[in-house]
Amino acid sequence: MLPANYQFVTRAPVIPVMVITDLSQARPMAEALVAGGLTTLEITLRTDCALDAIADIAQHVKGADVGVGTVCNDEQFRAAVDHGAQFVVSPGSSEALLSASAALNIPMLPGAVTATEVMRVRNAGFPIIKFFPASTSGGAPAIKALSGPFTDAMFVPTGGIGPANLKDYLGLPNVPAVGGSWIIPSDAVKNGDWTEITRLAGEAVALANTITQN
Repeated sequence: MLPANYQFVTRAPVIPVMVITDLSQARPMAEALVAGGLTTLEITLRTDCALDAIADIAQHVKGADVGVGTVCNDEQFRAAVDHGAQFVVSPGSSEALLSASAALNIPMLPGAVTATEVMRVRNAGFPIIKFFPASTSGGAPAIKALSGPFTDAMFVPTGGIGPANLKDYLGLPNVPAVGGSWIIPSDAVKNGDWTEITRLAGEAVALANTITQN
C-alpha cells in the first residue's frame, strides 16, 4: 500500500505533462484538465513562467494536485516547493534530489529505467518511480520484466504514450498511472480551446477505466 503522501498518483490514471509558455494559459488549462477528471498535474520546468504557473494553479484551481516536473537539481526542487508544488518529478535521480525530498518531506518520483537505477531509488525509500523515456527504454515489456526482481516497485511511465498504447501500460499491475501530453494538443492551447482539452481528458479517463476494470 502506498504511503499517504503518494496517494496523488492513484487519483487519476493519466498525469498530464504540462508545458506552459504563457502564464495566462496556466489556470484555464489546469481547470480544463480537472473538469475532465485529470486532477494530478505535472507542470514542467521547461519555460520561464513555469514557477509562476505552479503558484497560480496551486492557489486558484480547486481539486488539483499540483506537481512539478523536469526537476534536475535541489535548487529547482526547493524553488518549486516554495511556489506551491505538492510533489516533484525528475527524469533521473541524484543524492541532492533524494536528500531534498527527505529534508522537505515532499514526495518525489525519481527517474529510473535500469535494474541498478531502480535498486538505488528503492533502497533510498521511494515507492514510485518515473520510467522515462518509456518508449525508448523498453516500454511496457521492460516494466513488466522489472516486476520480477522488484515486486513492490511501482512505475509511472512517461514518453511516447497515447491512446493507442495506453492499455499496454495501465494493464500492468505495477503501473498505477502514466504521464502524457496528448491530452493537451498545441493547437487547442494556441486557440484557447479549453473545451477540447476537457473532452480529451474525459476520454482518457474513460479509456483508462475500461482497461483497469478488465
